[in-house]
Amino acid sequence: MDFDLKTNEKGNLKIGEADAVDLAERFGTPLYVIDENRIRDNYKRLYNAFKDYYPNFKMFYACKANTNLAVMKILENEGSGIDAVSPGEIYTSLLAGFEPERILYTGNNVTDEELKFAVESGVRLNLDSISQLKRLSKIPEAKGMEISFRVNPMVGAGHHDHCITGGPLSKFGIKEEEAVEVYKMAIELGFKPVGIHSHIGSGILDPEPFMLAVRTLMDTAGKVHKEAGVEFDFIDFGGGIGIPYTPEESKLDINDFAEKIVDLYKAKLEEYDLGTPTMCIEPGRYLVGDASVLLTKVNTIKQSYRKFAGVDAGFNTLLRPTMYGSYHHIVSASTPLAESTQTIDIAGDVCESGDLFARERPMPEIEEGDILAILNAGAYAFSMASQYNSRPKPAEVLVNNGETDVIRERETFADLFNKQNVPVRLLK
Repeated sequence: MDFDLKTNEKGNLKIGEADAVDLAERFGTPLYVIDENRIRDNYKRLYNAFKDYYPNFKMFYACKANTNLAVMKILENEGSGIDAVSPGEIYTSLLAGFEPERILYTGNNVTDEELKFAVESGVRLNLDSISQLKRLSKIPEAKGMEISFRVNPMVGAGHHDHCITGGPLSKFGIKEEEAVEVYKMAIELGFKPVGIHSHIGSGILDPEPFMLAVRTLMDTAGKVHKEAGVEFDFIDFGGGIGIPYTPEESKLDINDFAEKIVDLYKAKLEEYDLGTPTMCIEPGRYLVGDASVLLTKVNTIKQSYRKFAGVDAGFNTLLRPTMYGSYHHIVSASTPLAESTQTIDIAGDVCESGDLFARERPMPEIEEGDILAILNAGAYAFSMASQYNSRPKPAEVLVNNGETDVIRERETFADLFNKQNVPVRLLK
């Protein structure tokens, strides 16, 4: 098993040196617990690996993975930039202390109002379509801006079809063969193109698809440089670096990965005489995915046609298993190292048949009242949570060497009705 499960003298699971069972008792369940030092360690490991091979290197945190202000502030402290995909993420990033020049906005199917908000915020724009370019040119404040384009390479990869963001079926970016034309159009419209970007998918544990995307984007950049005369200030390969979710998966060898990617990058820079532009990547899951655990209490043991352990979380709390069929490893917080003695379905409390965290999962004995820990719940977890079934969203706690801070209060029933209004005529 590639999961680093740590226990205390009681045998309970530790998260950031804090007792998981104690956290559940103190703060209630369901509860997201985030290990601050794990985020910092992940950032430094990835950043240093690339920086060692190519000093002119920057990372932009793909904050859609987790937009909690405390999480973003940790990464701001570490020196990260931000990959923002909505005006809300721009606003959150600015609130967290990121300067506008550290924010790259890559919107998809954006409105004119969203474009104007991005321009007024002073962030860097990475355009997704010719339509965006033409509409941006009509905003007076945008004249002369430095911009970038997202190119859709004919390469896609990811752990699920919904996570593949490159290739012929993808809605993102401009086509490779349109790149030269689009960059020329941008220059004619008075913009200064300085960057090029791509993103092929999410949850990648094999360097080969990423290398193919690098090769493709660099070939496109070389062509744009030669035919449109663009001098690139940065080349951005997006994110997608994965983490192991199943016990059988192994962690990506980051040093080997970085060396292979940078070697190819340098070779292509020389081939096309592109100088030394900043190399950028946009990790999200890799930085925060394994830094958080979802704690949930077993409230029901049920022997129906199958055996179920019912818990007080559901796909309103963690959507990935239902949406993507994703595997999340689950352990008992009080006996995390115990051997499995049964197979059991772990079911949520949402009134939907698809609300299952696991089918026929090997587990030790489980009793009502036990706390289960759902691992690797830091990315695309709380950020995709909802109030479905009129269930308030859970709390989030940040742990640092055993010290805890509530970084998001648990919602109450009153929060379910925030911003709602009943017409007076209906109250008569």
